Amino acid sequence: MSLPLTNPNEAHDSFMTLKNRHRLMKTTMQIGLLFLTGLTLASCGDNKEKAAAAAAAANQVKEYKALDIQLRSATLNTDFPASIQGQQNIDVRPRIEGYIEKIYVDEGAVVKAGQPLFKINDPQYEQAVRTADAGIKTAQAQLSTAKLAVVKVKPLVDKEIVSKYELESAQYSYDSAVAALASAKAAMANAKVNLSYTLVTSPVNGVVGSIPFRLGSLVSSTTTDALTTVSSIGNVYAYFAFNEKLLLSFTKDSTGTSFAGKIAKLPKVSLILADGTLYAEQGKIETVNGLINTATGSANIRARFANPKGIVRSGSSTTVRIPNVLKNAIIIPQSASYELQDKHFVVVVAKDGTTKNVAITVDEDTDGTYYVVESGLKAGDQILLEGVTSVKDGTKVKANVQQPATVYADLK
Repeated sequence: MSLPLTNPNEAHDSFMTLKNRHRLMKTTMQIGLLFLTGLTLASCGDNKEKAAAAAAAANQVKEYKALDIQLRSATLNTDFPASIQGQQNIDVRPRIEGYIEKIYVDEGAVVKAGQPLFKINDPQYEQAVRTADAGIKTAQAQLSTAKLAVVKVKPLVDKEIVSKYELESAQYSYDSAVAALASAKAAMANAKVNLSYTLVTSPVNGVVGSIPFRLGSLVSSTTTDALTTVSSIGNVYAYFAFNEKLLLSFTKDSTGTSFAGKIAKLPKVSLILADGTLYAEQGKIETVNGLINTATGSANIRARFANPKGIVRSGSSTTVRIPNVLKNAIIIPQSASYELQDKHFVVVVAKDGTTKNVAITVDEDTDGTYYVVESGLKAGDQILLEGVTSVKDGTKVKANVQQPATVYADLK
């Protein structure tokens, strides 16, 4: 609660002070309003300038790289993943039962036909040879005795000292001794063959695979695992697959030649090794399996490659490259097209600079960089090389036509 003023002068001074403060506040508010009005006007001016700049930018014609379509001749390479197998992959198995006494080679060794691989120790076959040898000697002795008997009896028969029966009996004994000797020799040959089976040799020239057994392992002809596998790699086979459409395009040949004739006309193919390098030897497609795999929708193809240095090994993963020679074809970079709902489109530039999205059909046999256009484009058309997914129909553009040497720099 304030105390009443007793002095009139003090009351007058207080009233003047309040009045001055009110004027000051009013002036301050007016200045603030003027400032805000100026800011608003300035902001409106900036927005108008931005809108005008945006409108000018929208009306500006953008420049895009373009290509004039021309008929070209080129070779497109198509790559197919392939697996390598030796010309012969032979499982080496023992013919007899016994313990492995020696292993003459190691896994991955290059061997020649007839080269020893394993030695199976089984004394019974050596004993069989010795027994057969003894049988031959016995048979030879019996044959000699029978021969002497014939020689002794014959003069006596001639002089009619003994009957012919004695001579015939001696002759039968002799013939029996001859047969016994032949049987003993056959037993010897059989024993030697069995003994030879204790030394397991390579059936072909090739490379030794894995060896699952070690010294002392008991093996026989009924053992599940082979002693090893020898892969003949003088020539190797590359197996890959064509899809059904490619196979149909291959078989639809108007020349009327046989299927074997069509295979013979195929160009030589190349092999890309696992490290990305090109194999020095070119190959030839030898067989095309006409049966379509229902699970994959493809047919198996086999190509043969010479392998004189043994560089390519059975089981390797490689890539077979098939050249496709084109003449007077329309070829475009894949980056100049886009795909929508399983269809391919390009942006065609009209003479007045307006654009139109055009559907095209392409050959599915592609090298991954270029498309061969079968329909939708013709020589003399102009297409955009960039911005194809963002340019709408009717857009005005400026075409910066690129030189073909630049566009097709990596096309042979």
